[in-house]
Amino acid sequence: MATNRQNRTMTREEAGQKGGEKTSRKYNQEHFENIGQKGGETTSNEYSQKHFQDIGQKGGNTTSEKYGEEHYEKIGEKGGRNSSNNNR
Repeated sequence: MATNRQNRTMTREEAGQKGGEKTSRKYNQEHFENIGQKGGETTSNEYSQKHFQDIGQKGGNTTSEKYGEEHYEKIGEKGGRNSSNNNR
């Protein structure tokens, strides 16, 4: 395991953060967009439309059970207010 400046062992989280920061400095935004797009295309090619519909339905049901009807009413009202502000 890596050690930090105080000569103690870094946690896995600290080492991961340090590696992530170094990678972020090394590559630009376009690089991350490109690899994200490639990953999305690969995933899209590996799974059917039904697969994505099924997991979307599952996620929607889970969210609905977790938050309930009031949640959707609140975000609907908020979205309506934001839409009307953008139309001015």
